[in-house]
Amino acid sequence: MKERDFSNSQVFPGTAGNPFDVILHRLEDLQRIPGPLFALLLLVLALLAARFDRALTALWWAFFLADWLLLALLPRLNKSFGMPQPPVLMLAVLRCPFALLPFWPALIFQIIGTLLVIYAFWVEPHRIHLTRQSLQSDFLVPGHPLRIMHLGDLHIERVTARERQLQDIINAEKPDLILFSGDFLNLSYLKDARAHAAVREVVGQWQAPGGVWGVSGSPAVDLPEVLPALLKDLPLTWLQDEARTLTLNGQTLNLLGLTCTHRPFEDAPRLEKMIAAQETHFNLLLHHSPDLAPAAARLCVDLQLSGHTHGGQVRLPLAGALFTGSLYGRVFQQGRMQLDHLTLYITRGLGLEGAGAPRVRFLCPPEVIIWELDGKPENQE
Repeated sequence: MKERDFSNSQVFPGTAGNPFDVILHRLEDLQRIPGPLFALLLLVLALLAARFDRALTALWWAFFLADWLLLALLPRLNKSFGMPQPPVLMLAVLRCPFALLPFWPALIFQIIGTLLVIYAFWVEPHRIHLTRQSLQSDFLVPGHPLRIMHLGDLHIERVTARERQLQDIINAEKPDLILFSGDFLNLSYLKDARAHAAVREVVGQWQAPGGVWGVSGSPAVDLPEVLPALLKDLPLTWLQDEARTLTLNGQTLNLLGLTCTHRPFEDAPRLEKMIAAQETHFNLLLHHSPDLAPAAARLCVDLQLSGHTHGGQVRLPLAGALFTGSLYGRVFQQGRMQLDHLTLYITRGLGLEGAGAPRVRFLCPPEVIIWELDGKPENQE
């Protein structure tokens, strides 16, 4: 894949003030609409969708109100903690075109819509999928597999069943090494004391024989004025443009922890200096954004573990992610990719976007990855 020059770009994902960030915060204004006025707005939409038929208006309005109730209950039942009104209005707008169908097909689609709301808001975001990957390298010793757990995009609001499930997975898998690729807090709770306490409670339980290592995420999320106090005295080593040579289970690798600016033309030169100072070992890059991968491939990185995209959170069959927040568009979405000799893995992450974004996942469940790194057998070319 060809490395692109973004030095003349004016907009960068993951930074405050980019269009996506602006939209998310503008959506928050919808939550400021008083409840009765918001209900009236939904009624007007129902009236227009039903073409002023009273009975149909009442029915469609009931579906809109049901969405509102389902989303408003999420924080009350400690599932997620977003604003209900912005996504409810989005859902109402999406439902309206189906009202143009004949009554029975329209009703069936509205019922399906409610079931999808239940699944995408209540079920999928709270079921972590465990992905297993393996990689062999000439720089590693055969017969001594090293098990690494890759975590990313916690975006913690409060401690929920998802975070407790994560700890159960860590306890069951017993990885040799835990690596975190950034974004500790949810965008809605960057300076919220309860969210900070939740992060410390969750990360404070992580343990692995080779240690827990992490990098910061997007500058708009992992604020430099917040992160030092947030991570103080936790069992996580915060790598800030640092390289560590680790020897574990008979394997030696260079762990490169690079701070993400979302400007590859700034991050790549810092990575080059880090690699130049290391001996020849397996190079594992921990970096929040996958956009650095073309440069990392050029700089002889063997494995890059990234996140940021959340896999899009909402994916459609065949089409994939609707949006990824990447300078390369939808090229970097999720999962494993090969760029020359570089293996890139983009985790779907664990948490959810904040601000006015819906706390939703569809065909894109949260993810924990277990890597097994080993050397190539001597008889293997």
